[in-house]
Amino acid sequence: MKKFLERFYLVFIFIFLYAPIAALVILSFNESKYMSQWGGFSLKWYVDMFESSLIMSALRNTLLIAALSSVIATIIGTAACLAIHQMKPRSRAVIMGLTNIPMLNADIVTGISLMLCFIAFGISLGFQTVLIAHITFNIPYVILSVMPKVRQLEPSTYEAALDLGATPLYAFFKITFPDILPGILSGFLLAFTMSLDDFIITHFTKGAGINTLSTLIYSEVRKGIRPSLYALSSILFVSVLILLLIINRPKRNAEKNA
Repeated sequence: MKKFLERFYLVFIFIFLYAPIAALVILSFNESKYMSQWGGFSLKWYVDMFESSLIMSALRNTLLIAALSSVIATIIGTAACLAIHQMKPRSRAVIMGLTNIPMLNADIVTGISLMLCFIAFGISLGFQTVLIAHITFNIPYVILSVMPKVRQLEPSTYEAALDLGATPLYAFFKITFPDILPGILSGFLLAFTMSLDDFIITHFTKGAGINTLSTLIYSEVRKGIRPSLYALSSILFVSVLILLLIINRPKRNAEKNA
């Protein structure tokens, strides 16, 4: 009975999580534009999605901002981790505490403060302000992902490479970088996901004439979401699912070989 209840609870949780996504995917193939009416199987909303310049522009902006902000934030965050690790314990604790504040702070506070900062410095809101805002809120996530790997470093190995004649840059890429690479990749993927998913900060810093997927969907809600956005959401979900399967496949093979 206990095992049955555990399985039932697990199935219930998965249904609760994925039933809305399944409904979204099914509706993306619905001929009718109304959710309550099934008009037959059709791919017309996928065609409409690719033909919509508004959706394609928002998708392009979203992916470009997410890619650029995550790469820049990963570089800055990794460099910050290496610098913080060299500080004295008290200074390191203070800096790490300050790093946690943006993550605990409400997004609306961060978004409004960044908007006021850009206006105060006379920067017109647009693509560049959204990019700067995304870099800003992504850096703490990168630091908290990379720092555990930096703490596991063995400093004597790096120092030995320097004693043998290696330059600091060469020793970093040959000794330090491979050891912290898993943390860097985790920080990059987390920053990319946070940037891709963000709405509130983007809404306050984007200005007129630029849209991301989140802001486009928000504006569409007030006048009725087009089924072509169901198609776009379905493609994004399937893309993430395929990526996760590809990433986890080598791990399964390694476990079998072991």
